[in-house]
Amino acid sequence: MEPRRRETADASAATIDPAEVEALTCALVAVPSVNPGGTEEAAVEVLAQACRDAGFEVQVSEAAPGRPNLVATVNGDADGPGLMFLGHSDVVPPGPGWTGDPFVPRRDGDLIIGRGATDMKGGIAAAVVAMKAVAQAVADGVDVSGPVRLVVTVDEEEHGVGVRHLVEHPPAGEHLGCIVAEPTRLEVVRGCRGASYFDVEVTGRAAHSGRPSDGASAIDAAARVIEVIGADQRRMAADPDPLLGFGTWNVGTIQGGQGISVVAPSCSMGVDRRLMPGEDVHEIGRRLSDEIRSAGIDSDGITVSVTPTMFLPGFATPEDHPLVTATAQAVVDSGAPTSVGGWTAACDGGWTSSALGIPTVVMGPGDINGQAHQPDESVSLAELVTAAQAYLRVALALLSD
Repeated sequence: MEPRRRETADASAATIDPAEVEALTCALVAVPSVNPGGTEEAAVEVLAQACRDAGFEVQVSEAAPGRPNLVATVNGDADGPGLMFLGHSDVVPPGPGWTGDPFVPRRDGDLIIGRGATDMKGGIAAAVVAMKAVAQAVADGVDVSGPVRLVVTVDEEEHGVGVRHLVEHPPAGEHLGCIVAEPTRLEVVRGCRGASYFDVEVTGRAAHSGRPSDGASAIDAAARVIEVIGADQRRMAADPDPLLGFGTWNVGTIQGGQGISVVAPSCSMGVDRRLMPGEDVHEIGRRLSDEIRSAGIDSDGITVSVTPTMFLPGFATPEDHPLVTATAQAVVDSGAPTSVGGWTAACDGGWTSSALGIPTVVMGPGDINGQAHQPDESVSLAELVTAAQAYLRVALALLSD
């Protein structure tokens, strides 16, 4: 970045108020938006009002009844390609183990504690405050060539209803990039695996347990299906990708049987398959079905069906892409160390990259592994402020002359 632009970015970053970041983070945490439950609407209204108060253009559209997506825009009159920030308004259930009310935000030194503080209401708040600083820079005469948008979807933690609605109704215009404000500890994630869920239904034939040969045990067959899945896992692990590793299987739930003295007539499994960029969920399901048949499981009184129920694509953005390099430099210029790499988690960025064609990275405050989905979830206020400054710097680096 040339000296004049750096001076402008430094001056704008200095205007970001930690109290403002803290207040919006806490206001969002204080409104439960637990998923499953479809309760995002109240939290989205808090966010929408904060954006309206900041002078943003705000659009709210229902992805499903009572479940609104939000798009907030600054510098919307600019006709150049823009920059998108992406987040989600839903949070996972609080669960046991909290030392206080999970929806009454509280401070412990530098930490803000509450469900959603790190995943990902803090990141959303940082983006809003950064966009407010962009708007002020424009008002002060800085030439910003395109709009800056915040897109907040519903249902990210479950089935992706919100991001699918976004794909069907994308914001107008082109975007130079998308930054997903998920918690990465301010590391720049240029690639994520995707995720998919499968229902595996095994049907057998009931019989008296005194003569089990009269029946066909769905539970025994399900155990053999798990062996097939394990073999596929070992095949993938033998050829890892340098950035993202390899796809993984996990049998997360299993239910089956009618009674202890009955040969099991049915068994069902819920299976997670993490996806490499470009993998097709339907092809994976067909291949698993073929392997089950090849193993001789789907025969002699046993039938097995494999049905995909959820799909979130993976993505990978080239390491030398301007979005990647500008985001990493923005974090460093904001006073924090960073790195560029891949991520074990999945996020809505897979849709912006693969379906909307927008170059995408993930970078945000908080720790997905150490804090997200856990009791007493917390995020550092200092990290929130650094994220806001970095978001501002990226916008100015990519969009200002």
